[in-house]
Amino acid sequence: MRLLVVEDDPRLARVIARGLREEAYAVDVCENGSDAIVQAVVNSYDAIILDVMLPGTDGFGVVSTLRARNVRTPVLMLTSRDAVADRIAGLDQGADDYLTKPFDFGELLARLRALLRRPEALQAMLVRVGDCEIDLQSHAVSRAGVPIALTAKEYALLELLARRVGNVVSRADIVAHVWDDNHDPFTNAVEVYVNRLRGKIDRAPWPPLIHTRRGAGYILSDVAPT
Repeated sequence: MRLLVVEDDPRLARVIARGLREEAYAVDVCENGSDAIVQAVVNSYDAIILDVMLPGTDGFGVVSTLRARNVRTPVLMLTSRDAVADRIAGLDQGADDYLTKPFDFGELLARLRALLRRPEALQAMLVRVGDCEIDLQSHAVSRAGVPIALTAKEYALLELLARRVGNVVSRADIVAHVWDDNHDPFTNAVEVYVNRLRGKIDRAPWPPLIHTRRGAGYILSDVAPT
């Protein structure tokens, strides 16, 4: 999952981004409202973590502009303000949730997970594909009851496939949701990580679950595509 963090405090932005990356999210960071609008319009983010007090266009203005441009990405607003009127203002402008500083990082993650579930009609947090289980909350993965250790990027790739189980996920979608702005689109990183993931998820004697649709992308399914 790819996130945009908009925070003008460099130290706090680094802390949030580092914590999210450790949880297997791809993270882009910007520090003002104008850049946030450009980033959110150009890129396909799964969620935006947006500070209210920003230089130039504040968080209220950012979310209002995005909704006016029909950008429906879920927005979690962060602020040091705790007045009810401010929370109402943020939600009225189109924000999806609101978290007051200082906050516990675990609560940030929980609220973020809730926002990411919404577009998929309250998707269950445990995805089963054949004998493979993917826990979207704990990030635990197993096949036939055997735990499988994945790196953060491998898990992020598997989670994207799991959230769209049975459907083709294109290379472009993988780049957009698993990598951040530092990714070089001309590398073969997607193919490398798909092969690494297959080496763990689809190793013998287990039947393959990750399938290639030539020219289209990849599918996570316990039934080989025809």
